[in-house]
Amino acid sequence: MNNTIALSCEGLVKSFNEGESKVDVLKGVNLSVTQGECVAIVGSSGSGKSTLLHLLGGLEEPCAGEVTIVGHLMHKLSEEKRGHVRNQNLGFVYQFHHLLSEFSALENVAMPLLIRGEEVGSVEESAIAALKQVGLADRILHKPGELSGGERQRAAIARALITKPKCILADEPTGNLDEHTAEQVFDAMLYLNRFSNVSLVMVTHNIQLAHRFDRMQTLHNGIFEDALN
Repeated sequence: MNNTIALSCEGLVKSFNEGESKVDVLKGVNLSVTQGECVAIVGSSGSGKSTLLHLLGGLEEPCAGEVTIVGHLMHKLSEEKRGHVRNQNLGFVYQFHHLLSEFSALENVAMPLLIRGEEVGSVEESAIAALKQVGLADRILHKPGELSGGERQRAAIARALITKPKCILADEPTGNLDEHTAEQVFDAMLYLNRFSNVSLVMVTHNIQLAHRFDRMQTLHNGIFEDALN
């Protein structure tokens, strides 16, 4: 791990309107993630964990505050440039794998690079290498329906890694898995973090797993607990 900042935010505020009421979800969140660092974000249901992840990934815009991805101050960029910075530097893993059922694991993992227009032969090599990294060397041609829940999540991790992102944002990636399978998926993510020096920011309800990260941040009442002390 080095001191290069992969992802940061300052003063993030996010509110939603529910009928005539305004709900303040985030109330000025600050976070800085160095390259290769693993950060777990925990908190009670409804504390704003997923909202924060969406803001960090540029999938939503804050009401106030700013997000910086690999030195790019996102709110100062055009929509097209924001999309380019996001696609070049971030990978996403969700609680549901979002693999396309009609395609094999190889085709699903290759898709982000094919969408970029990269050459098919080199893309296939990269996809095979990514699947091998997550322990799916013998499942490359299987479709999602032929994979276990843990295997589907590992394929989703391989898909996030194939673009060689600086940071992966993971939203409850083990939430639908049993304890043993969750451990396997989690171990795969930590291995890839160490092997590839990719930063990892993961929202999780599993405190036991979160304690294995470099750092754990707890969201409470719209702000990180350490900011309240």
